[in-house]
Amino acid sequence: MLDEIKEFFDRFVNDFSLLDGSVVAQRYLSPYTAVSRDGDLWLCHDYSEVVEYFKSLVDKHASEGVVKCQYADLACEQVGQSSFFASVTWTMMREDGSAVSTWRESYNLVKTASGLKIFTSIDH
Repeated sequence: MLDEIKEFFDRFVNDFSLLDGSVVAQRYLSPYTAVSRDGDLWLCHDYSEVVEYFKSLVDKHASEGVVKCQYADLACEQVGQSSFFASVTWTMMREDGSAVSTWRESYNLVKTASGLKIFTSIDH
């Protein structure tokens, strides 16, 4: 399963490089809940809200000069038959590879007919 989750995040990196929030949103289910490092909570009730949420995040990163990202330190654990808990350290980068921001994020994922999908994430 680790290979499947690694592949999921590898594709996530490729999708993010398009800087299109609607593409990033395809990795998520609705309802979706996100929690920031500061404890701010976002609840996206339906898929259109998920798309808007990720469009705003991608736009924010792009305004900071971010053009790509990478992840490291993948840790995951199976929870039940079709759910998983995964954590990665994200680095958002400029074209020259310098870091704009870095944080750790944990995800609850579920295996669906169309592959793994995230339904909750927490920045820390």
